[in-house]
Amino acid sequence: MATKSKALKRTLVLVGLMGAGKSSIGRRLAIRLGAEFVDADIEIEQAAGSSIEDIFTLHGEKAFRDGERRVIERLLKKPPHVLATGGGAFMCEETRETIRSCGFSIWLRADIEVLLRRVQRRNDRPLLKGNDPEEVLERLIAERYPVYAKADLIVDTTEAPHLTVVNEILECIRSLPDAEALLGKGLFTNARVIA
Repeated sequence: MATKSKALKRTLVLVGLMGAGKSSIGRRLAIRLGAEFVDADIEIEQAAGSSIEDIFTLHGEKAFRDGERRVIERLLKKPPHVLATGGGAFMCEETRETIRSCGFSIWLRADIEVLLRRVQRRNDRPLLKGNDPEEVLERLIAERYPVYAKADLIVDTTEAPHLTVVNEILECIRSLPDAEALLGKGLFTNARVIA
């Protein structure tokens, strides 16, 4: 577990569709900031004592979303860290409000071709089980992208290395008028963060 970040003043919450790179990019971003990385999906599985796929199968999506909301609310009470959320988490208005008051949301936006290539590498995504991935992603893009657009920051992800996206996130944050309130002076003076 990473030591408490000296630079991070608010939790950075990564949102976006499955395959956007929230976990992979989040881990690298946390390392750069010397902060803890938390994956909400793993926390949900630990809290439920069951896999997300099993929660969906046994209890349905509504029960999963209720648990997800409670877990994210709990995680946002922890000291500032980098938090990767599930694709549907930001769709809940209550969760968005909690993120807005306790954290800083970053939408990792990706086009459908990038998402398709990435989601086909894994077979544990409940919303894709028994469905055409392209059809599901097109529907989710239509439903969710307008809501994701309410995030505090939008960063496009492509097939570029994840560290390139991390650098872009940090550059975008640096350009914000209140950057120091978000990340403190450490962002500007800590070579490990800037590099």
